[in-house]
Amino acid sequence: MESNTKGAATFYQYKLIKKINLTITKLRIYYLLPLVFLVLETVFLSWWSFLYMLIAAPVILWIQYVISRSVLLITGHPIAKRWKISLRLPWLGYMPEQYISYDIFRKVQLHNLWIGLSVTALFIVWVPAAFTASLAVCHFWLLLPRLYTLLMLRRSDKSGMLKFSPADASYYAQ
Repeated sequence: MESNTKGAATFYQYKLIKKINLTITKLRIYYLLPLVFLVLETVFLSWWSFLYMLIAAPVILWIQYVISRSVLLITGHPIAKRWKISLRLPWLGYMPEQYISYDIFRKVQLHNLWIGLSVTALFIVWVPAAFTASLAVCHFWLLLPRLYTLLMLRRSDKSGMLKFSPADASYYAQ
């Protein structure tokens, strides 16, 4: 392969195609959503909803972690040093630490959405309805920023790369 001396793009150079900003207003709404649903659950389902929500959050985080990790392992994508548990909002949960293929991210999040929703639905048989509602609220709330990113990129080329920072998601292509 010839050396690149004229400054032309190489394999390792990506061009920013789209930046999905999470504005302060969107983040504030996102932060308030669990409180709104907690009040609604308390009024309409049970006074125990506050406790159920506290229990549901780590349960859903664990379920999403297991689903994400399983999808990555089954599809054969390397996860060592690329994915980690993030405790920073709005990207709470098991997230890529570096650049990640849009196609892989999309696959993991869609599996997370449907399998997590199915597991949540299984709980309705054994636990109170308020706890199942708390599980569903936590599940959708944790996935909301990721699903918003996928929605904003739905018409983009699937071969690009994503990079997440605290206030935005950036989409790059070669």
